[in-house]
Amino acid sequence: MDRPASVQADRLMLDAKKAILQEQHQRFQNLQREERWDDAWKQLHVTLTCAADLLKDSVGLLEKTVNQQKQLPPSSSTPPESPSSP
Repeated sequence: MDRPASVQADRLMLDAKKAILQEQHQRFQNLQREERWDDAWKQLHVTLTCAADLLKDSVGLLEKTVNQQKQLPPSSSTPPESPSSP
C-alpha cells in the first residue's frame, strides 16, 4: 500500500511544479508583451530553472517506475511460447 501513496505524492508534486512553471512562463510572456526586456531576461532565467527542475523530477520518477517494474515477477498473463516446428 505504500507504493500507491508514494506514486500519488510524486504525481501531486509534479503537478504543482508544472503549475509553477506555467505561472512563471506567463509572467515571462507578459513582460515581453510590455517590452520590459530587462525584467523579461531575469524572468526567463527563473522560468528555465523551473522547467529544468520539472524535467529532472519527471525523469527521476520515470526511472523509479521503470526500476520498480523490473523488480516485479513476470506476469502470468503472457502467452506461453509455442514450440517451433523444424
